[in-house]
Amino acid sequence: MDTRYAIDDPFDLLSPSLLIFRDLVRKNLGNMITMARSPDRLRPHVKTHKMAAIVRMAAELGISKHKCATIAEAEMVAASGGTDVLLAYPLVGPNLLRWSRLIRAYPGTTFRAIVDHPDSARALSEAVQDLDRPVPMLVDLEVGMGRTGIEPGEAAAVLYTLIARLPNLEADGLHAYDGHINETDVEARRKSVRAVQEVTLTLRERLLRQGLPVPRMVLGGTPSFPVHAGLDVPGVECSPGTIVLHDHGYATRFPDLPFTPAALLLTRVVSRPRLGRICLDLGHKAVAADPAGPRVHLIDVPEARIVGHSEEHLVVDTPAVG
Repeated sequence: MDTRYAIDDPFDLLSPSLLIFRDLVRKNLGNMITMARSPDRLRPHVKTHKMAAIVRMAAELGISKHKCATIAEAEMVAASGGTDVLLAYPLVGPNLLRWSRLIRAYPGTTFRAIVDHPDSARALSEAVQDLDRPVPMLVDLEVGMGRTGIEPGEAAAVLYTLIARLPNLEADGLHAYDGHINETDVEARRKSVRAVQEVTLTLRERLLRQGLPVPRMVLGGTPSFPVHAGLDVPGVECSPGTIVLHDHGYATRFPDLPFTPAALLLTRVVSRPRLGRICLDLGHKAVAADPAGPRVHLIDVPEARIVGHSEEHLVVDTPAVG
């Protein structure tokens, strides 16, 4: 048994359940700060942990900025004392007014948002017109993910100029998420990340020449974090998410990342239907569906092979079971 994950008395713990190892979380946060060279250059994504305790732990280490994917996550950060939150998800429909209400409810927190279309910028400008402060907006760039964002060229410059002119909004920088970059080879990954940096920096320089402020660039995720952390440009904010808790998949694919899995799932054998087979209480409802399977790694179970996964059951074959 890996002694880092030793549990004094597991018998009263319900299963399935999530176990967080605080010392390992703190170590991961510390390694993030060391790599970024300052907590001010970090804006970790809360979507992995979604925990107020980790927001407060980060604050103790000087990390005051956070990135999130939902309004609920943004509210969690603010309620936990977070003072700077970026919602990196397009605001549409009723969420525009939800966002306005959230900003009003937490005057001590700066809420930032992203936008990738002029119509969206105009809609947000109208939705927040009753606030007593402008909403800082970042232009979301499409740098290869193919999901959201605007191409980092002429259209992005026009959109940024529009944000600077619209009432109730404030041009606050650029957001470039490169989650498509996942090469295991370090040099290949570095090359891909630098291509993202190049187009983002080119747009930044263009906007600065136009006399527009670009106070920040929020860059990357976990695999690209070391490269962005080494970028010596004012306003860089790195936004890794997974490495706060880390996981076996990233640790295996990216051994260059100096982080340790800090969260485990506690599961129990509920049945032994035949020789060499066990059934665990760790179904789909207890394990995230992203990424595609296998989604679990069983510690100290030799030659474990997942043969079935349904809502409440995980079926595993292993020669360790007689």
